[in-house]
Amino acid sequence: MSEYPSICLSEDEIFYRIRINPKRPHLEAEYDSPPIEYSGSGRLDSDCLSVFYGSQDLQVCIHECRVSAEDEIFVATFQPVRNLKLLDLTAIMEEGCTEFESLDMAIHMLFLAGKHSYEISRDISRLAKSHGYDGVAYPSYFSLLRSGGMPFETTYGLSHRRIPQLHEHEKRKIIKNLALFGRPLSESAIRVKCINKLVLSTVEYGVHFGPVEY
Repeated sequence: MSEYPSICLSEDEIFYRIRINPKRPHLEAEYDSPPIEYSGSGRLDSDCLSVFYGSQDLQVCIHECRVSAEDEIFVATFQPVRNLKLLDLTAIMEEGCTEFESLDMAIHMLFLAGKHSYEISRDISRLAKSHGYDGVAYPSYFSLLRSGGMPFETTYGLSHRRIPQLHEHEKRKIIKNLALFGRPLSESAIRVKCINKLVLSTVEYGVHFGPVEY
């Protein structure tokens, strides 16, 4: 909490949240975070904390929701009602330590990890809430697929995240997701700007071949 900066999600910014096959897609309440009894399966929510997941990158929203061509997809566009204070876990830290001791690299690796890491990220989420934050900005698990970046590039064995002149290069690899605590729509912290049906017209993958491991 003391090492990472906070950022402000201001009233003039927009972000997105997608629902797949909602029962009542025209109702704003369908796009709020789920009630607490349905929480506890995601990266930052738990059985004692509901979390609203969104992104300012619509492409990442679509991929995060694992949509298919046969789904009925709807997207709500949101704006904050007031300035929201977020713990920014996407920041690249300047540290006087080695890669093996780096908090910056540990957090970045945490959000590139799978479900086995969720208990740690949920602890961070609960701690941020207790420190008065409205939510967390965190790196999307799909950042590298979206940006086409290579994880933990090095020069002469030193991670680019440790070289100040390369911080902007590393930041371009990170897609920032938003996690807002509680039920921010029903609590009047955010408002719906519009609701739209989302129609997929083209899907394209950049691929290369690799070896079979067994």
